[in-house]
Amino acid sequence: MNKTELINEIAAKAACNKGVAKATLEATLEAISEALAKEDKVALIGFGTFSVVEHAARTGFNPSTKEKIEIPARKSIKFKPSAELGK
Repeated sequence: MNKTELINEIAAKAACNKGVAKATLEATLEAISEALAKEDKVALIGFGTFSVVEHAARTGFNPSTKEKIEIPARKSIKFKPSAELGK
């Protein structure tokens, strides 16, 4: 499902027009993005939890040259679905 399909689904389920559904979805995604940018957890009961995870720096290798390279530390977003979502 892409963003347009999601907007259509929200509009149908909430009995509102697509403009309202789009504005609501965009505001929700913006609020989640801003919270994650501040490294806050976002927990949506019955859906799941978004959090920021830090990956330590490590040594890897270039498969073409077999040369060792340093891979810098980085952050990524983790999503843990709730038990209810899996049912």
